[in-house]
Amino acid sequence: MLHQQEPIIALATPPGKSAIAVIRLSGQNVISLVNQVFEGKDLIQQPSHTLHFGTINYQGQLIDEVLIALFRAPNSFTKEESVEISCHGSTYIIQKIIQILMDLGVRLAKPGEFTQRAFLNGRFDLVQAEAVADLIAADTTLAHHTALQQMRGGFSTQLQSLREKLIHVGALLELELDFAEEDVAFADKTMLEKLVQELLAMINNLIESFQLGNVIKNGLPIIIVGKPNAGKSTLLNALLQEERAIVSPLPGTTRDLIEAEINIGGIHCRFIDTAGLREHTTDTIEAIGIARTKQRIQQASLILYIFDLAEESLSNIQNTLEELDTVAIPCIKVGNKLDCAQTNLLEALSNKDFVFISAAKRHNLNELENRILELFHLDRIVGADTIVVNARHHESLVKSHDALSAVLEGISQGLSNELLMIDIKKALYHLGEITGEITTEDLLDDLFSKFCIGK
Repeated sequence: MLHQQEPIIALATPPGKSAIAVIRLSGQNVISLVNQVFEGKDLIQQPSHTLHFGTINYQGQLIDEVLIALFRAPNSFTKEESVEISCHGSTYIIQKIIQILMDLGVRLAKPGEFTQRAFLNGRFDLVQAEAVADLIAADTTLAHHTALQQMRGGFSTQLQSLREKLIHVGALLELELDFAEEDVAFADKTMLEKLVQELLAMINNLIESFQLGNVIKNGLPIIIVGKPNAGKSTLLNALLQEERAIVSPLPGTTRDLIEAEINIGGIHCRFIDTAGLREHTTDTIEAIGIARTKQRIQQASLILYIFDLAEESLSNIQNTLEELDTVAIPCIKVGNKLDCAQTNLLEALSNKDFVFISAAKRHNLNELENRILELFHLDRIVGADTIVVNARHHESLVKSHDALSAVLEGISQGLSNELLMIDIKKALYHLGEITGEITTEDLLDDLFSKFCIGK
């Protein structure tokens, strides 16, 4: 592990010119080290959680006027002695202060090292530590909500409850093993089976929440697909409320992929306008665009398939619907040019789960946006206890679920307690991986290396 008391330093605010910059230090004797170059109150004599105005001076040179924040161990983010220096945001001043303190024995922090020290010193568990990075990266209401809920221990509490229940199951089996010669039964198999089923249901809910959590954290790639001149680019412009894509009555105008992000219901939706799909084209560039469209469809989380209600016949639409039924990716069927559609065509499609819009006149776009949110159950976030947003957590939950499924199967087959305990311990191990109760140095180094320097 790291030498946790070794003093470290980093810029905690973004690099570049700014009104104010914050330089962060943590580790043994950092207050004393800063005090060597600070002119103002004697920092060594000051209590924790206090602010002090003064100047940074080194070898007779005035560097800057600063504000010093003191945090004494263990009442700091890292649970170590910590100092935060607020100075003017000049690149020269920042670099000069950091270099001066490095000359006094402080070293530059590694990415995420402050948070890693907080975890190693018991400030919070690994789930909460990872949520710190998610909170910093959050740029929507829902991303902020889920990250804050995890950082404050919501997911950790639920995992702890799971582990306690699982330990209880294991303890009953272990007791029987200890008293095997006396033929004493502490665990009724029906009761054990019920307990394991309850645990499986809890874990399964967490696993299922990952689809939603992944959308909240990483956004939703949505590809707009349809035949040439169906109104794909017009729809993109209408959703963005700006003229991003070229719109023309000539088919095949869009040759390449056009991407744009908008926020719908607190979710980053990345819309991808594509070349119109048709079987034959003599235009080489359009053919390349069609090929790229087909390739990109496989990478999308959602397809908006646009039908031209003014031009397409019912039979052609039905043929396309049959093809869409074979696509594994979720698809919303969008009937465009509603204002030009024949009444009999609308009646024929009324039970086909269409969203009817007019992209050009921007009619019913709210209905389309609501359908997108409903499809991914984004209403579940309101008041939800826990939503899994981290792929590492999801993987460990799946492994725990597999181990508990093996326990359930073992109970039904009448396997011995020794064999059941193997899978129970596996489930406990994988749950412990999530919170950091079971971890390795390599795992920690990899996780925290993705953090900002200074966090």
